[in-house]
Amino acid sequence: QVQLVESGGGSVQAGGSLRLSCAVSGYTSGSYLMAWFRQAPGKEREGVAAILTGSGITYYADSVKGRFTISQDNPKNTLLLQMNSLKPEDTAMYICAYAFPPYAGSWDDRSLFSYWGQGTQVTVSS
Repeated sequence: QVQLVESGGGSVQAGGSLRLSCAVSGYTSGSYLMAWFRQAPGKEREGVAAILTGSGITYYADSVKGRFTISQDNPKNTLLLQMNSLKPEDTAMYICAYAFPPYAGSWDDRSLFSYWGQGTQVTVSS
């Protein structure tokens, strides 16, 4: 019943910034976990950042701490990812994901998430 649609990807130079959006529709009442994952060619899908909507608690991969910020725009039911100081190694398909409680395991466990978007491509050149 939940639909996720990402936007905001593109190509930027190293050191630049991008802001990704994930529009959420369907059953989204109450508290839930949302996250951004990314997948580069030849690599496994990895968690980038997550947020618990009820408490506002956030989680970040070590590789993006201090550079990326995850947030929620409630009036528009939108999940955001502000990405600053981008590096070539950030190049990947960025995918929005949604999980219902209860949760078991780490925030970046792919098996927790019931709904996934199609992704938006981010390319960072040096």
